[in-house]
Amino acid sequence: MSKIHRAKVTDTNIDYCSSITIDKKLMEDVGILKNEKVHVWDIDNGERVTTYAIPGKDGEITVNGGAARLIKKGDRIIITAFGLMTEQEIKNHKPKIVILDESNKVIEWR
Repeated sequence: MSKIHRAKVTDTNIDYCSSITIDKKLMEDVGILKNEKVHVWDIDNGERVTTYAIPGKDGEITVNGGAARLIKKGDRIIITAFGLMTEQEIKNHKPKIVILDESNKVIEWR
């Protein structure tokens, strides 16, 4: 499991074909892979979307495609990725969770 908590949407691009663009280093920090399925939960308005992640520039969080009608620039979001595991794998799993500041910089690891 990976989680980026309280990311601030820096831009939206309704004309781009789906996805969410995420700061490449943040993706690496929490183990989200290019084109991996992610869930995006908007803290400000409660909207939820499922899309895929693509790497972006430092500090960038851009919501693309139809999701840009639901999630707006400036909104705070949670980005998660998770998968199926055996009971044994779950017992040994340590999720990678980061909490971000207003500039999308990591302020806390959990």
